[in-house]
Amino acid sequence: MKKTMPILFVIGLILLMFAIINSKGLTSENEENNNLSEVKAVVLETDNSEVIQSGIAKIGFQSLIVEIKEGKYKGEKLKAVNQLVGKLDFDNYYKVGDKIIVSILEKNGEIKGVKAIDIYRQDWQFILFAVFVLCLILYAKFTGLKALFSFVASLFVIWNVLIPALLNGKEPLFITSLVLMLLTAIIIFSVAGFTKKGIAAFIGTICGLFVTIGITVFFGNKLSLYGMTSPFAETLIFSGHLDLNMKHIFYAAIIIGASGAAMDIAMDVAASIEEIKIKKPDIQRKELIQSGFNIGRAVIGTMTTTLLLAYSGGYLTLLMLFMTKNSSLIRIINLKIVSAEIMRTLVGSIGLVLVAPITAIVAGWIFTSGIKKL
Repeated sequence: MKKTMPILFVIGLILLMFAIINSKGLTSENEENNNLSEVKAVVLETDNSEVIQSGIAKIGFQSLIVEIKEGKYKGEKLKAVNQLVGKLDFDNYYKVGDKIIVSILEKNGEIKGVKAIDIYRQDWQFILFAVFVLCLILYAKFTGLKALFSFVASLFVIWNVLIPALLNGKEPLFITSLVLMLLTAIIIFSVAGFTKKGIAAFIGTICGLFVTIGITVFFGNKLSLYGMTSPFAETLIFSGHLDLNMKHIFYAAIIIGASGAAMDIAMDVAASIEEIKIKKPDIQRKELIQSGFNIGRAVIGTMTTTLLLAYSGGYLTLLMLFMTKNSSLIRIINLKIVSAEIMRTLVGSIGLVLVAPITAIVAGWIFTSGIKKL
């Protein structure tokens, strides 16, 4: 506890500094158009006369009567429009009693329009998060609280530091490297403290990070992947961000995805070496490093498959589509979207394979160096 609190305080100051720096020069749509508000509402009536069924999709618009549940118009009943464009991944077809989010456009103190945005899911999201917190604390106790801090801090860094920096045109690979170094420090030191175990896991992860960046850039160029396969990449470009380096943003996404598993395996190896050293204080450095290698091999065996399952699960429907079309293997693996996912999986796996032995070597040296306990 005493070792952890000072480092958490320093991390907190760093987070605040980054957030302040990146808040300059970036304004949201709501800040530029301050007469637009989004609030919770309940659907009271629906008029579907302008909705046209097109296969399983619907196009046209719903006319809704909604009751506002928050804000300065709380309790008022307003007419809202729900635009349907025939895209099932975006459209919502509302019914009476649905809790939804509506956007209210005002001008000179008068309501000029109300638009339905989406289903209100926030309550159940908070309940799901509460279940996660409860499980974490019941099982891991104080370590669970530290893990929760790192979880929330990581969300804060990604949303308030990384995303604004990328939108402001900062070099994606550079800013992502800095952010991942910060996140690695937050996650590892908040859980392990500023100890030999924490330092070994941190060094192993950072070394793996830089090797992963090099591999990503090299093979990304060789595979002619330019980043437009990422979800909503075109939407982002056409929304006015033509100056963004989408190729490097794509590379950054690969590196971020690989970093979490790299931290996990680095901590596994470092923690295992610490336990071995505690149980056998007179163990030799070479023997300790070899034990770390053996542990790393066992963890890598399942972790690489975990990455494959995680990424393929995200594209399960695409794999099903390939099956229905009897697509040839040569066609499948050369499609841009498939090549991007193959690269994402293999780069992450290579990072894991490298992080384990690096961490084992670093931890072996640290735990047998004769340095006093941190």
